[in-house]
Amino acid sequence: MAKQIKFTEEEVGKINQLRQDVSNVFTQLGQLTVEREKRNEELDVIKKQLIETHKNLQSEEKKIFEGLNEKYGDGNYDPTTNTFTPLEKTEEIVTKTKK
Repeated sequence: MAKQIKFTEEEVGKINQLRQDVSNVFTQLGQLTVEREKRNEELDVIKKQLIETHKNLQSEEKKIFEGLNEKYGDGNYDPTTNTFTPLEKTEEIVTKTKK
């Protein structure tokens, strides 16, 4: 049987410190993973809320323009000048007679 050798206190200290450092890294990795999941869930909730808000705004926009179309007829709106140019009736007649 081979003769057993005892490590010095310094060598044992280095081994123990290494084990502790490795353990700390694994603990931090676990905490980071949990934190990332939590934040991803929070971001998913915010994303869903924003998508829903966007859908509602699209619906509101559609209602506004349907109302304006009913009131003023077909035409073009220029947001830079805030002007509405209705389509001329002759254009509508020409389009209808071509069909």
